[in-house]
Amino acid sequence: MASAPFTPATTRITVMQGQARVSAGPRVELSTVLGSCVATCLFDPEEQVGGMNHFLLAEPPAGGAGVDEHYGVYLMELLINEMLANGAAKHRLRAHLYGGANLYPGMEAIGTANALFARNFLARERITLVREDMGGNAARRVDFRPASGMVRCRTVANTLAHDERPSLRPVVSSGEVELF
Repeated sequence: MASAPFTPATTRITVMQGQARVSAGPRVELSTVLGSCVATCLFDPEEQVGGMNHFLLAEPPAGGAGVDEHYGVYLMELLINEMLANGAAKHRLRAHLYGGANLYPGMEAIGTANALFARNFLARERITLVREDMGGNAARRVDFRPASGMVRCRTVANTLAHDERPSLRPVVSSGEVELF
């Protein structure tokens, strides 16, 4: 990708959990913040169109009913279909993957499972993965320029992810009753 400076965008669109957005706007920036979730950024360099999704979990549990927009299996297909509807060709698609962190030690490694699903999905679909920043234990903020394919990924301070987090409300004492 080009190494031009990441100048401010005219329009910033936040991609929330369960969403996929596509644009060819030269001044559009798609942004999201990820922990264990994964965002896929797809780009067609010839058509200059790109998109981003943000999924919470890879696949529904066995026997799950219906379509749920929080699962990667749905959002990956949705993103690809939106890209194709906007002029992209599947054989030209290039992908970036971000997120998949395991923020809390000792808990189920959801981020690892999400990252593995995303890599395997791209390999099955024969979509070239050009960059990834996944795993670890830190959240990430991702800014993606869909028309140029430029991406900026930054680690986000994880100040509230530990047991020693600061109190959100001051404790007020009056007599024998403690209010919080």
